[in-house]
Amino acid sequence: MAKDPIPQRPTSKKVGNLAGLWPFIRPYRPMAIAAGLALVTTSMVSLVLPMAVRRVIDSFGAGDFSLLDKYFGAALILALLLAFGTGIRYYFVTRLGERVVADIRAALFSRVLGLSPAFFEKIMTGEVLSRITTDTTLILSVIGSSISVALRNMLTTFGGIILMALTSAKLTGLVLLIVPAIVVPIVTLGRRLRSLSRDNQDWIAQSSGKASEALSAVQTVQAFTHEDRTRAEFGAVNEQSFASAKARIMTRAQMTMIVIFLVFAGVVGVLWIGARDVRDGTMSGGQLVQFVIYAVLVAGAVGSLSEIWGELQRASGATERLVEMINAVDPVPNAANPQALPRPVRGEVTLDNVQFQYPARPERSALDGVSLTVAPGETVALVGPSGAGKSTVLQLLMRFYDPQGGAIRFDGIDLRDMTRQDFRAAMALVPQDPVIFATSALENIRFGRPDATEAEVIEAARAAAADDFITALPQGYATYLGERGVMLSGGQKQRIAIARAILRDAAVLLLDEATSALDAESERAVQSAVDRLAEGRTTIVVAHRLATVKRANRIVVFEAGKIAAIGTHDDLVAQGGLYARLARLQFTDGAA
Repeated sequence: MAKDPIPQRPTSKKVGNLAGLWPFIRPYRPMAIAAGLALVTTSMVSLVLPMAVRRVIDSFGAGDFSLLDKYFGAALILALLLAFGTGIRYYFVTRLGERVVADIRAALFSRVLGLSPAFFEKIMTGEVLSRITTDTTLILSVIGSSISVALRNMLTTFGGIILMALTSAKLTGLVLLIVPAIVVPIVTLGRRLRSLSRDNQDWIAQSSGKASEALSAVQTVQAFTHEDRTRAEFGAVNEQSFASAKARIMTRAQMTMIVIFLVFAGVVGVLWIGARDVRDGTMSGGQLVQFVIYAVLVAGAVGSLSEIWGELQRASGATERLVEMINAVDPVPNAANPQALPRPVRGEVTLDNVQFQYPARPERSALDGVSLTVAPGETVALVGPSGAGKSTVLQLLMRFYDPQGGAIRFDGIDLRDMTRQDFRAAMALVPQDPVIFATSALENIRFGRPDATEAEVIEAARAAAADDFITALPQGYATYLGERGVMLSGGQKQRIAIARAILRDAAVLLLDEATSALDAESERAVQSAVDRLAEGRTTIVVAHRLATVKRANRIVVFEAGKIAAIGTHDDLVAQGGLYARLARLQFTDGAA
């Protein structure tokens, strides 16, 4: 598991990438409007309070205490409005954030689940999971907090500046002179922060991919005593992630420090001039206090904006990554105007001069000019050495990939002219490496047909010689099988997968080394079940063990991506060649 380079994707150039969230926010506009109204209300109340403070101070200075009770009563009402508005804003903004992120996660998972395996040749599963979790968490932080705080601070900044100007145009002019000094570091360091944020997210995704890969193969890692090296590889990626995070944190800390110092240094200087005006009688004490409060509010808002700007940039990068995946082009798309598979399904399968190279190995042909027709109800076995192209045929029949040349037809219709769901519903696949889900034995078999009754599931398990070992489990069919079926042996997993295919009762049965993990007794039982299942339906069997395919109607011998011979077992043995050599090796242990 050598370290893979991080995919080089374009870095985020602007916070405008957050506009990609709008399609998810649009359905909840009333919630966003309610939050916006509450936000405007609280901002206005915050800006009114300094006016009340000015009046109280000036009244005290003039020795007038007649309106004292009214001023403090009004302040209490404003405090109530501020508290109510803040609570309403928090409720709607947080709820909106949670709702939008839940929708994004659902949309992303739905999209990724429908993408063909060709897509996953270019991206690690761990990175996909990182986008669903880490990136969406960043967006939750922004929608549920940062955007709201940013808007509030923007209103406070602009409203405060206007009211500062109305309070003292002279002092306001002096304050505005320091704005360029604040904007320059925000823009300069902000660009670097965007790049570092995206780089950090890429390293996080890379570390997640490494961890996922190692944990999914933990038995192999331990069997080959590869723990230390695997720890070192993960540690190297993890340290790179930390290093990129440290660089991002340092840049953001520098930007925050510079901006806050410049803001408050400017405010102190301006207040010094204001204090001199009060001493000279050109400004009242209440006016200066009012101006000071507005200046502090504006300075705090600007300082907060500089921090939030970094959060928005990180979220912008995360949004770009999520939108990129949601809008990913599927290498194997459904037809724009699909034809329907004729019913009832006959089960005829045709390969017409098929040329195919895997996207990850474009220089090597997996299939080279393969033509084959499997008649309805016929059982055809595909045999040959490893890498000859047998399993590739099944991959193309399920349309996990599209051939670069030729066509594959099902009941006379090109697979590319139908929806994948349509023709796949007429197929049942038993893969070489059976997949067991982290649920009960019953639900694992029922995966083949979710509407099946418990009795039908048990009948399928009996047909696959799985009923005996399932009933011996602690809770029988209700037993939880663990992640990837850790409680089962290889042969037991295979029989669960075969029971699942039997339950599906499809017109075409695809068996990829379906009995490879079974002992001799179980293999005989399962082979008998498969023989019964194959009656009346098209069956394509991929096998290395020739004993399992001797009764096939036809045996197709593959060699180097081409069909080397076709015939029955006896015919192919009589012809000599590759099949006869394989048969001699398997049935006579290589004896002459």
